[in-house]
Amino acid sequence: MACNLIISKSAAAELIRQSAFGGTPGEMHIDLLPDGFDEGWLYVRLRCGKQDGIPVARADGVTLFAPSDQVSLLIGLSLDYYGDLSGGGFLISTPEGAEKSPCGSGFKILRNEQL
Repeated sequence: MACNLIISKSAAAELIRQSAFGGTPGEMHIDLLPDGFDEGWLYVRLRCGKQDGIPVARADGVTLFAPSDQVSLLIGLSLDYYGDLSGGGFLISTPEGAEKSPCGSGFKILRNEQL
């Protein structure tokens, strides 16, 4: 696991909950999806299981897998989870040389390193 993606305790707890509910206890997959408007935004998608990914992070009983061609985009980032009375969601840190999305669940790379 050479990615160094950091998973907060709250994110790990929610990932474990979702993976158990989805039938793949302790295994979740993260990938970055491009926006539908071709503006360069990448948004986090989390799904249960390995999904043909490689392990990129492990914390508190959950292993996070990602597509091998996206590992370089995840290096040094952190995944967090927030929850309140109206719901919750995952937040990802913004890599160097990128702009954070208003919702906090994605970013736009300002360099020429698009997917």
